[in-house]
Amino acid sequence: MSRLRIYNEDQPDQVIDILTDHAAITARLAEVGVRFEQWATPHALLPGASQDEVIAAYRADIDRLCASEGYQAVDVVSLKPDHPQRAAFREKFLDEHTHSEDEVRFFVAGAGQFTLHVQQQVYEVLCEQGDLISVPDGTRHWFDMSESPYFVAIRLFSNPEGWVASFTGEPIAKRFPRMAVHDSARQLLP
Repeated sequence: MSRLRIYNEDQPDQVIDILTDHAAITARLAEVGVRFEQWATPHALLPGASQDEVIAAYRADIDRLCASEGYQAVDVVSLKPDHPQRAAFREKFLDEHTHSEDEVRFFVAGAGQFTLHVQQQVYEVLCEQGDLISVPDGTRHWFDMSESPYFVAIRLFSNPEGWVASFTGEPIAKRFPRMAVHDSARQLLP
């Protein structure tokens, strides 16, 4: 189940609000300019599926989004708990950063956690299978996949060379909760 937890930026140990209803999460994130949608995931694709297989399975949705938003490049990122570079990949995204274009992810399988720092609040968004999130350019955020990553995500870009992170140098991400292993493992459970 997708989840949104909201904090004040100076109180990482005190949750202001928790939302688990998808429509409520979508509405709350829209207030800060974040697109959050639920797409159907009729294809049983797991980490390890080829990029071509994942893109082919969701070609109609990708084409629709590219046409409406002008995205020019698409790729797939796929990680599972036994990936030999999982710790390095995780570390790469854990510090607060921005991008000069929207960061768009559609979770085909598994889960990942985007944490957004907007004005004086922090929005922790647990994205799961079927969730599409679009973090607007310039939005301070970080991404966690847990110590035991398990996800397949389609990434869409305006820049054909992909996104480039601009790190803020602020230590805020270190003060907030990381993604729990059980959140990433939920998709593994029957």
